[in-house]
Amino acid sequence: MISFSQSHKQLSRFLEYILGRSPHEFGLVPDKDGFVKLKEFILAANEEEGGRHVRQSTISELINSMPDPPVEIVENRIRATNRDLLPGIQHAVDIPKLLYTTVTQKSHPVILENGIFPTQHEYVILCAEKSMALRIGKRRDPFPVLITVNVLQAEEQDIFFKQAGDKIYLAEQIPVDCFTAPPLPKEKPESRKPRKQPEPERPKMPGSYLIDLQNKKEKPWKTVKNKDESWKKNKKRLRKQGWKEWPE
Repeated sequence: MISFSQSHKQLSRFLEYILGRSPHEFGLVPDKDGFVKLKEFILAANEEEGGRHVRQSTISELINSMPDPPVEIVENRIRATNRDLLPGIQHAVDIPKLLYTTVTQKSHPVILENGIFPTQHEYVILCAEKSMALRIGKRRDPFPVLITVNVLQAEEQDIFFKQAGDKIYLAEQIPVDCFTAPPLPKEKPESRKPRKQPEPERPKMPGSYLIDLQNKKEKPWKTVKNKDESWKKNKKRLRKQGWKEWPE
């Protein structure tokens, strides 16, 4: 069983490697100060087999339990305390002919008209591999739209590419005619129920009439005579006929 201190050491090495050595392996691009958004970092860490337990609470617990923690959190951002081995952003060389990025389904129709611009980061993040582009895109949309960028066409329009580690590239924007995207999904027509047409009125025959069953008068109920009154009348009648006693 792994002790408490051993689990902290493993987590410390894990965080130090991602944020201080190789963030590009996890589809992360730190800013000029080495910071990454905390929420995005946790999503990237949870994608790894050994990092599915990483939460903000576990990172905060690690920071408070170590005299020299490997990371620091400032507001909603996180970075490595030692960034000597962190690769910086450089001018890109030997760029592949095609690069890949993703957009959300909501942004799909927008980029087809206006091109691709940064939203969550300072640059548009481009990848040499489709799998990494989809991995990054699924952090914002469970079904991201994959975009293929033609590097030569973009460079002809004075788009300069930078590199942030191995196989991760950056651009300030991607014009409309420099990428290909899947067509927009067709909108499903709304299913409308056919309206019921009123039945045509039947012509009335001359001399005929309709019986109004609703206004039919109800017959009054017959009144039931009181049993006691009928017994009294029979008793008087029988006494007159000669009966002396009447059973009570």
